[in-house]
Amino acid sequence: MGNITAYIILLVAVILGTASNGFAKGAQGFTILLPSIITAVTIVGCMYTLSIVMKTIPVGITYASFAGLCIIATTIVGIYKFKQIPDLYTLIGLALIIAGVLIVNLLGKAN
Repeated sequence: MGNITAYIILLVAVILGTASNGFAKGAQGFTILLPSIITAVTIVGCMYTLSIVMKTIPVGITYASFAGLCIIATTIVGIYKFKQIPDLYTLIGLALIIAGVLIVNLLGKAN
């Protein structure tokens, strides 16, 4: 598998991870059945896609990219779905996460 394909699958993992985070809040501690089931299914799908990506991209880069992008995406879901508006310090932290993901992927070298 090529790097482009791996990064496309990584984006699928981010989408599934973000979905699982959004549905986990709606599951209210796994006390509501449908969001709980969707959370479980999306987490399993997320881990499966990450395992595929790790065949091509080193584990550290894969997980750093996944975690950073998932944090950003989950924050965006929180803004739109739950009306959770981040403050200035949160926005600064998110900008640093984005910078970190870019540095790891564009400048980092791991074999």
